Amino acid sequence: MAGAVAAPSPFLGQAPLHFNKTSFERCTLSSVLQLRIKALFWGPRKAVEPVKVDPSIGDFSLMESGSKGGTTNLGEAKKLSVSVVSSISEVSSDEWDSCSRDATGSEQFNPFLSHGFLSSLEETGCAVKETGWVPQHIIARDECKNVLGVVPLYLKSHSYGEFVFDHSWADAYYSYGSRYYPKLQCCVPFTPVTGQRILVRNTAYRDQIFDILVSALMALTVKFQVSSLHITFPSANEWDKLKEKGFLQRIGMQYHWKNRNYKSFDEFLMDMKQSKRKNIRQERKKISAQNLTMKRLRGCEIKARHWDTFYEFYRNTTDNKWGSAYLTRDFFHNMASKMGDNVLLVAAEEGEELVAAALNLIGGDTLYGRLWGCHPGVYYPNLHFEACYYQAIEAAIELNLDKVEAGAQGEHKIQRGYLPVTTYSCHYFLDAEFRKVIADFLAREAAQIKLVMKLLHDSGPFKDNVSSVEA
Repeated sequence: MAGAVAAPSPFLGQAPLHFNKTSFERCTLSSVLQLRIKALFWGPRKAVEPVKVDPSIGDFSLMESGSKGGTTNLGEAKKLSVSVVSSISEVSSDEWDSCSRDATGSEQFNPFLSHGFLSSLEETGCAVKETGWVPQHIIARDECKNVLGVVPLYLKSHSYGEFVFDHSWADAYYSYGSRYYPKLQCCVPFTPVTGQRILVRNTAYRDQIFDILVSALMALTVKFQVSSLHITFPSANEWDKLKEKGFLQRIGMQYHWKNRNYKSFDEFLMDMKQSKRKNIRQERKKISAQNLTMKRLRGCEIKARHWDTFYEFYRNTTDNKWGSAYLTRDFFHNMASKMGDNVLLVAAEEGEELVAAALNLIGGDTLYGRLWGCHPGVYYPNLHFEACYYQAIEAAIELNLDKVEAGAQGEHKIQRGYLPVTTYSCHYFLDAEFRKVIADFLAREAAQIKLVMKLLHDSGPFKDNVSSVEA
């Protein structure tokens, strides 16, 4: 697509949603010129180091609320102190994970929000200052030093590894003499997975703490003198609440598989149209015909040699397809040691040799398909579909999980049972004029995405009597 803006992505099923940069600038950003020309000359595009500021954001009073039924009793706390830490290691794993578990509920546990996953990104040099990800996590403590809320936050000098694409926004800022970077990014780095972003303990003050943390995010945007704050892949509930706080709303699209209480893969196939069912069975037969053996390895079953080989597969994918490897070899070892049985590696072997693999993480009700790679220079027809989609479906049925999230890329997932669902992001801009322009763009973009999703659902692979409601 001419003029399309996209970021490199090494992730399974995570191609960018393209939009036309030229059209965006012509139709919407011309209005900025009519409003104000900010500068005639400006310097080169480079990240600017933030001004060093006091890590304390402020102290807040908590007001008495109604019933405390069903909430965690952490004493009669009345004050909240909010500050910024430069590493997640400054918060204990128990404190962070308590916030994460309370925010989602155990039945919807999200492994990417865990201290183990996020600390692995920092400890192995993936999400650190040197790669353009400066941790600026927000922590809320009561007067007894109990951690009541946390927010994963990063100061960024680029827009890579986010999967909600704003490169044309950055170009527009520079074109009119303004600086887009650095910016604040609230997310899980390199992970386009929907989940809570404002992680709050289940106390009587939960709603108040949520509001305080959102206000802290906005205050930090001003304090750091950055262009904007972006909260990507929040929950739908957070997305609605943040609109009330003045954030712009954006939607995207991914492909998820929904478990309708299937007892087996064959039972799932019986919900498909005959032509789709036949195609899937033919694709799966080709795996055994190539003398390939599929294994699902979990936790301690995955050895160091598996991770070393998988890293080579991962680099083969990034080098040949995406061009940017965000994760290090040590990350896989570190993450696996911390995440235990929440890690599932689908392995394809030819004889005794590992020739391909797909990395998944297991949540409370979801199997998350993340990375895929295969032996360089070797091609096995349909192996990608088997390792990434069909094995994931079988695992979800076996584990009684509600859905499989397989990412954004490729309408080819639809005929294999993965349907489009809506994803969300929120954006807060300090510049009122650019905010108006971007709001106009987002409204038109949303209309296009909704139309595409309807068309894809209408041409879905399931029988007419099978519900195709979004997961």
